[in-house]
Amino acid sequence: MTNTEEIWILAEHDANRVQPVTFQLITKARAIAAGRRVVVVLLEGTQEHFAEQISAYGPDEIIRVSADSLERPADSTAASALMQLMAKRQPNAMLFAATAQGRSIAPRLQAKLGTGLTADCLDLRFDGDNLVAVKPSYGDNVMCEITCPQRRPQMVSVRPNTFTAEKAGGVRTKITTAELTLAAPKGIVIEDEQVAVSSATGVTGASKVIALGRGAKGDATVARTRQLAARLGASVGVSRPLTDRDDFTVEQQIGQSGNTIAPDFLLNVGISGATQYLVGIDQAKLIVSVNRDADAPIMAQSDYTYTGDAEAFLKAFANRLDVK
Repeated sequence: MTNTEEIWILAEHDANRVQPVTFQLITKARAIAAGRRVVVVLLEGTQEHFAEQISAYGPDEIIRVSADSLERPADSTAASALMQLMAKRQPNAMLFAATAQGRSIAPRLQAKLGTGLTADCLDLRFDGDNLVAVKPSYGDNVMCEITCPQRRPQMVSVRPNTFTAEKAGGVRTKITTAELTLAAPKGIVIEDEQVAVSSATGVTGASKVIALGRGAKGDATVARTRQLAARLGASVGVSRPLTDRDDFTVEQQIGQSGNTIAPDFLLNVGISGATQYLVGIDQAKLIVSVNRDADAPIMAQSDYTYTGDAEAFLKAFANRLDVK
């Protein structure tokens, strides 16, 4: 095994496009690389346009991994593919997205490699040869800095929308192909495929979000919000207190212990704006907030504000949009 001064990133994609979090990780990796090469691993890499999309963000290399069992790889198969790549060339660090896929593949690979994994990071930097991963702890009241000084690669997962993606000009990306032999998972036969849609729409990739807090927790308010969201094509998110309701899940929680979002439009209703929540909306482009307290922290972080009753605001908004 050859140890390399490289930062590897696992590209995430669906059938049609590379996920934005991949571009965000490339941008951050380039910013902290300090001479290290940034390498993107693209599993199921037969789609030429995927490599073109990734190249625009300036990685030094893209490794397109080809194997029959990578057409729709199980997470265990993806971890085995990465393990085979690292048998010949081990990077200094490996970055994953803190998504359902990344949170499944990363610990499988960690177990195979016997190294460390810091999950759900909010910032990264290098201190000499050590990758410093910053993440919340102790009920989100403390930011911890975690290193893995004795094992390589140093592995982390990063929440989507934590960093901003920026295209890079003037970088020539080398594209290589790795041919692997991987055993398909036994005992699984796919006879038919259908797209499943979660009943709880997630907020991570939404361009419009209506977020509800403690001041908007009533059943009538929640029902009206869902109607408005349907009309606007928005997702409904919540601050931590509302995850106690049976009709909301962690998929919809916004904040330091939930999801970091970057919508074009965000409407906060009944949210005071604790630090943990504000961290999760820092990348939102246009923020409108409704709160009874004109001095609530959320108001200072908003482009437009309304001081008053949440239900009265939503009712007027619904009437304006002719939502019954």
